[in-house]
Amino acid sequence: MMPYRELLIYLADDDKEDRELFMEVLDEIDKSVTIVDFDNGVTLMDALLHSEHRLPDAIYLDLNMPLMNGEECLDDIKNEPHLAHIPIIIYSTYVDEVMAAKFKLKGANWYLIKPNSYRELKNLLRKSLENIHHFSTEPIALNEFIITVS
Repeated sequence: MMPYRELLIYLADDDKEDRELFMEVLDEIDKSVTIVDFDNGVTLMDALLHSEHRLPDAIYLDLNMPLMNGEECLDDIKNEPHLAHIPIIIYSTYVDEVMAAKFKLKGANWYLIKPNSYRELKNLLRKSLENIHHFSTEPIALNEFIITVS
C-alpha cells in the first residue's frame, strides 16, 4: 500500500475479539493508522460530541451493539453539522441489498461485511483504507458501496 497521510480511525463494535482482530490487521496493513475503539455507541457518541481533539478521518460502525446501535449512531452523526462530513463504514456480519440501500440513503459511505478469514479481512480493510484516502462526496453505486472481497 502506498503511504498516505496518517489516519485516525474510530471503531465501534461490542465484540472485543472482533475489535482486537480489526486493530491487529489494520496495524499490519498500515502502522501509521491510529485506531480508537469503543465497545458501544454511547461511548462513541460521547467521544465525538465532547472531544477537544482531532475528529476521526473515518468511523467503522458495527450495527448490533448494546445501548445504542450502529444505525442510531449513524443517524446522530449525520445530524450533527460538525460530524456529518466524517466517512462512515458500516461493519457488520450481514447485509442484503435493501438494508445496504437504506444505510446508503442515511449517509453511510460504505458497507463492509465482516469476513470469515484473516486474509479476507486484510483485503477488505486495505480496500476500505484506499476508499478513505480517496474519499469523495460524489455519489457511488450500490455495488461500490458494499465492499467485498474480489
